[in-house]
Amino acid sequence: MQDIDIARAATLKPITEVLADYGFTDDELACYGRYKAKIYPSWYERMKDKPDGKLVLVTAVNPTPAGEGKTTVSIGLAQALNRIGRRAVLALREPSLGPCFGIKGGAAGGGYAQVVPMDDLNLHFTGDLHALTAANNLLAAMIDNHIHHGNALNIDTRRILWKRCLDLNDRALRNVVVGLGRKADGFVREDHFTITVASELMAILCLADGLSDLQERLGRILVAYSMTGEPVYAKDLRAVGAMTVLLKDAMMPNAVQTLEHTPAIVHGGPFANIAHGCNSVTATRYAMKMGDYAITEAGFGADLGAEKFMDIKARAAGLALHTVVIVATVRALKYNGGMAKDELGTPSLDALRAGMENLHKHIENIRSFGYEPVVAVNRFPTDTPEELAVIENESGTPAFIVDVHAKGGAGAEALARFIDQSDHEPRIPNFTYPEDAGIEEKINKLAIGIYGADGVDFTAPARRAIKTLTAAGYGKLPICMAKTQYSLSDDPKRLGRPTGFRITVRDIYVSAGAGMIVALTGDIMTMPGLPKIPAAEGMAVDEAGHIQGLS
Repeated sequence: MQDIDIARAATLKPITEVLADYGFTDDELACYGRYKAKIYPSWYERMKDKPDGKLVLVTAVNPTPAGEGKTTVSIGLAQALNRIGRRAVLALREPSLGPCFGIKGGAAGGGYAQVVPMDDLNLHFTGDLHALTAANNLLAAMIDNHIHHGNALNIDTRRILWKRCLDLNDRALRNVVVGLGRKADGFVREDHFTITVASELMAILCLADGLSDLQERLGRILVAYSMTGEPVYAKDLRAVGAMTVLLKDAMMPNAVQTLEHTPAIVHGGPFANIAHGCNSVTATRYAMKMGDYAITEAGFGADLGAEKFMDIKARAAGLALHTVVIVATVRALKYNGGMAKDELGTPSLDALRAGMENLHKHIENIRSFGYEPVVAVNRFPTDTPEELAVIENESGTPAFIVDVHAKGGAGAEALARFIDQSDHEPRIPNFTYPEDAGIEEKINKLAIGIYGADGVDFTAPARRAIKTLTAAGYGKLPICMAKTQYSLSDDPKRLGRPTGFRITVRDIYVSAGAGMIVALTGDIMTMPGLPKIPAAEGMAVDEAGHIQGLS
């Protein structure tokens, strides 16, 4: 059966019943139908003195274009911990419509390790992404409206930094011209779109500590420079109040359940290649208060999402980790070993062993943060026993075969028991760079230490940006590297564990409200495009109103 068929056949419990077992009362939940709810902050206030559960981070190797099932393993692991008698809660990211209608699919897991209702989750869910899109574009409209009505702030229309956004893949919107038409239609200028989940507002939502902090961060958004070079902030446009109105409900984390009725707190966006790629600090903290274990994930490999979890999210929120799990697959390692994408179902121990170097680098990265990782080998039907044995025996760290897609939580019980029997205490990670290092030094430490590069080449625009941002007082912010997910380098074709390469940083900008510097490398785009045959072509709705082709 397809994922959506499995999800549709499942018997769900009312979300109030699922959460009642974890100490929630009905007046602490805002229900969206029977199976989805938002959690009011009053619950956390009541629980804030309760000891935290152990936090487990799930990351991965560099993937194939279809992904390696990191969310599926996260869900299966949480279900497995509950099966062995531990109370585990998931803290996951909300799906983006871009991958759903593109190539990668949704983010609800797969097989018998899914979060449900799957179609709701992958589509409009509780409207958080729509609220973010509206708030983002309201600020953009207020900038253009201010210019149209006299431009009292003397905004330089050539130096407007704020981009519009949309949560779909649409390459035609990367570079646009707005204000065409009559004089009353606005001032003509160049503009740009980013995908909503890679917007600064998404990062702000994920890192904000409550509504007061949200408003403070919104006010700090650097939207433009004046004709005299002075910064213009969102607060200068008096946009913060209205943006907060739109985001008030979106700040509350969402609760759903897995197929085995494990609670899942789903809040915040994906895309660790062009954003920080972690769920919200709020969701993680809620999950840690709810159970013995909180299982969370970070996008793509340990060179992207896990690094950003450590150096941005954990640093900002003071999060201590108990365990880090690296998801690997036979097919991803063969892909990194040079095997063609359409041949990955063919057994090849040579390609697999060549690709193991990619896994070894991700293990080294996690060790650099101060943790001994465990490898979860996500089983696919085409894997042979010999191939699986290579990963188990040659990883250089504990490795377990998991079969959660076919078996649900039962397919990860050995991994769950290993994690539960680990006697080390949660600890704050080692960081890749000190806070007071300069922007250029931080980027070099990431490129050399995490990616394995020989160094970094900065274009002239990037160097000018470093100088400007340092002079403006932003030099101490952490770095969010925008880089291809397919390679440790900035070239998606250099697979495995490349050597003898340099990272090219072509531009740098500040997300002042989120509190981070974004560095664009290679050809990475913050508005993706659709593939030649997008998943959207295979979607339909039948006579009964059931969605077909969503995965």
